[in-house]
Order: sequence, then structure tokens, then C-alpha cells
Amino acid sequence: MGTPGWIELFVGPLERSDTPYMVTGSIASMLYGEPRLTLDLDVVVELDAEHAARFLSNFPESEFYRPPLDVVRAEATRDSRGHFNLIHHTTGAKADVYLAARDPLHRWGLAHRRRLATETGALSLAPPEYVIVRKLEFWREGGSAKHLRDVRSMLAAGVELDRGFLDSEIARRGLLPAWDEVRGSA
Repeated sequence: MGTPGWIELFVGPLERSDTPYMVTGSIASMLYGEPRLTLDLDVVVELDAEHAARFLSNFPESEFYRPPLDVVRAEATRDSRGHFNLIHHTTGAKADVYLAARDPLHRWGLAHRRRLATETGALSLAPPEYVIVRKLEFWREGGSAKHLRDVRSMLAAGVELDRGFLDSEIARRGLLPAWDEVRGSA
């Protein structure tokens, strides 16, 4: 399946950089499942404060809104939930950038990311187990049914999963009720 063209605006610079990253969220679930409308790209990057300036240089201010360097450095020092946005001036396309920090699931996802060929090159895609666990967590936090629909579409598409890892993470994170609900209607 092809990726929407606007994704290249963000993935291209990431591919040309030396920053480990993975596309996740709605785009990942669409690539594993079925297409749906989304207005942003979620990406996890491995970034520390020391390399923040180099990371931002991949997204020139003439083309992108990007937070000030001090903000990115501060986000990079968080133990968890570091986050900032990049916005392409011309198109308004947005990327939500999440920092891997010490989050064990982010770290596992980056270590197990998959390469996906696209019409313009390639991208690093979060493994489906990671996407499922995060979607179940987001559903638990906010209640949006779109997350459960995304998981159902991935399961219906027959995506290959490491069931041992997935079942363990779901149990460990207290996500069994959501998982049972998804599987019951998948």
C-alpha cells in the first residue's frame, strides 16, 4: 500500500538523518490494516538533548514550524512522554514527534521496527505489536473508538504478530478488557 504523499515531507528528512525513528499511530495502523482519514503523522524518535540542534536542522525554519531549540532540548531530557510538533508551512501537514527516552515499549519498538518500501523510498514502521498496545492504551486514556477500530482492522487484515510478546504486554499493562473487546468483535 502506498503512503499519503504528505508523509514524505517528514519521513524524507528523517531518512536522510541519522536519527532512529519509527512511524506509528494512525498511519501505521492504516499500513497494517485499512485506510482511514488522519490529519497528522505520529513518529517516535531516539533523540537526546545533545543532538537536538542537528535533528532540527533537518526541518528548516523556512519550510517548517518547529519549536525553539530550548524546548526540544527540555523535552529530550524528560524520562517519559517527551513530545513536540513539526508543521509544514505550505501544506499545514503536522507531525507529532514523541521521544523514546526511557520508555521500554518505545525502545522495544525502535529495536523491532520494520522497513517499508514506499513510492519515494522507504520508511521505518513501528512493529504491529507496538501499534496495538499503544492504541489500546490511548483508548483506555481517552475512550476514542477509532483506536479500537484501528486494532480491529489490523487483526482483520491478518497482520503477523508475535503473540507471546503481545499477550505479555497487554496483561502487564492491564489492557485485557480492551483486548478482549477487540478480539470479540474482530
